[in-house]
Amino acid sequence: MEKIHHSEKAASFIGRHVRRKSDVSTPKTPDLSTNDQHRSDVKENIILEDEIDDQTAGQVFQEIDRFTETLSAVDDKSKPPDVPESVETFLKLIESGIAKYYSANGEAKLGKITEDDSFFLEAVKKIAKLSNAFGDFPSTPSLNRTSAVLQRAMSFFEDLLRDLLEECKTWDRSALETGELNFPPEVVTRMTTIASTMIEAGYETECCQVYSVARRNGFNELLKNLKFDMISMDDAQKMQWETLEAEIAKWIKVAKHCAGILLSGERDLCDSVFCNSPSISEILFSNLARAVVIQLLNFVDAVVLTRRFVEKLFKYLDMYETLRNLVQAINTSCSENCSRDLSKEISAIADRVGEAAASIFCDLENSIKSDTAKTAVPGGAIHPLTSYVMNYLEYTCEYKDAMEEIFRKNAGSENQAEDQPSPFAKQLMTAMDLLDANLSAKSNLYKDQSLSHIFLMNNGRYILQKIKASSEILQLVGDTWYRTRSTVVRQYHKNYQRETWGKVLQNLNQEVAHSKGGKVNKAVVKERMKTFNTQFEEIHKTQSTWVVSDEQLQSELRVAISALVIPAYRNLLGRFRQNLEKADKYIKYQPEDVEALIDELFDGNPTSMGKKKT
Repeated sequence: MEKIHHSEKAASFIGRHVRRKSDVSTPKTPDLSTNDQHRSDVKENIILEDEIDDQTAGQVFQEIDRFTETLSAVDDKSKPPDVPESVETFLKLIESGIAKYYSANGEAKLGKITEDDSFFLEAVKKIAKLSNAFGDFPSTPSLNRTSAVLQRAMSFFEDLLRDLLEECKTWDRSALETGELNFPPEVVTRMTTIASTMIEAGYETECCQVYSVARRNGFNELLKNLKFDMISMDDAQKMQWETLEAEIAKWIKVAKHCAGILLSGERDLCDSVFCNSPSISEILFSNLARAVVIQLLNFVDAVVLTRRFVEKLFKYLDMYETLRNLVQAINTSCSENCSRDLSKEISAIADRVGEAAASIFCDLENSIKSDTAKTAVPGGAIHPLTSYVMNYLEYTCEYKDAMEEIFRKNAGSENQAEDQPSPFAKQLMTAMDLLDANLSAKSNLYKDQSLSHIFLMNNGRYILQKIKASSEILQLVGDTWYRTRSTVVRQYHKNYQRETWGKVLQNLNQEVAHSKGGKVNKAVVKERMKTFNTQFEEIHKTQSTWVVSDEQLQSELRVAISALVIPAYRNLLGRFRQNLEKADKYIKYQPEDVEALIDELFDGNPTSMGKKKT
């Protein structure tokens, strides 16, 4: 029953594709030849002079099958059997089918797989088998004719497969967001059928070439949609960094799409179209992946050869991490052999990027050493070098894993003792030690020793805050190293207190002088009060212009100063009032006035001191 069913459908297909000569207008066919005579031959071959009924058509299909079997069974290949007339009829039917699929402008039509499509494809498979069977015999007109029609059918399939692959805008905005290729299932099914037919007919090479070119064009479409152009090494050398930086950002976007979307999507498409030929699918995808990866790596090659400076580090690290992710995508999508080779190539260029990144980071040391400004920062504030270096280190440590990997490779040792800092951590601490040395040298620019201590305290505290705020930096340097630096900063605080308030406290705390007879020397007491007023006013005038921008440190300083000065000042006032009549006449500031004025220190704004007498 199945055989009869197919014969009936075959007859229906043939009947619809055969017309009287008077009913047929010139069909549009693909340009399969370079001369008009050939196209004229095609026109003549697709026209039958007589109508063929369904029964006769079914018989033609059956006769072709029997004749193909006969050819295959002949032992003496030097003498081919007689060719039945049904062969020529069958060949004309194939050409008629080809003409049907071309529109007025000569392009292959697209659409769903219909009943006609299925039997046309089946007819092409039959002619392929017939051509292969003829191939065992010496060249004959029938063999040449069959081969020519098969070639036309395969050329048509090439056109149709190409159109199907290129018709869908694979990597439009929607596809980039969802990661799904925009091929409707019916189109994929159609391409699968075409690919299988071409491969069975012995046109594997042509089929693979069409597919490969189309999918590489799809990748170029992705680049176009992302507004990315591959640049040469010469172009990269000539570009300003801002322009090249923008191109790197686009490259990263493309590479991420390749790693996260394109490779898996292309693998799925390739496996679907060539589901009947897994080995071909593997080769095609591997070739596409290689072409894409090499194109991406060529860009990185061009960038790495440009001049290096510290601002490039973070884009280099972005590229490094992107390449690592690309290796993972390749290992997931490609075969073992392909992934092994491509991974080596990607890792090699990633190592070059890593070497460049390590070199750039180490150049930070030279930048710190070469910063030899001769002008002190006003008010002992945080030096621009401090904020620049610490922000740079903080941002760098956001790439901690990548930097750790890079420096381990550059150090030539993948393993390290648990109690020892990593190569990157050592480099990080070296940079901060150099910053400390530079700041220490800059502190000597201040003539006021107290301001020098404020400067070191400000910058030291800023460094500690940056380390504490960055878990990555703190993890790298360790708690012991951090506590040691904290101790140094506290020492700056003590040095400041001693330098600024030592003489003040000495004046406030010394014993009251007595005159002959055991009485208090009033002149000495008055002089001590006068000395305090002078000292305190001078300190206020000067240090209210100094800058402590960290609110917590500023508060700590003021509280510490008040804790030193106010009790001693109260004690002096108490003794002063006990030993002098009209003592309030000589008291310029009450304790709360002194405390309020202390709270005006380190604001960075000069303030005038009015008389705070009560």
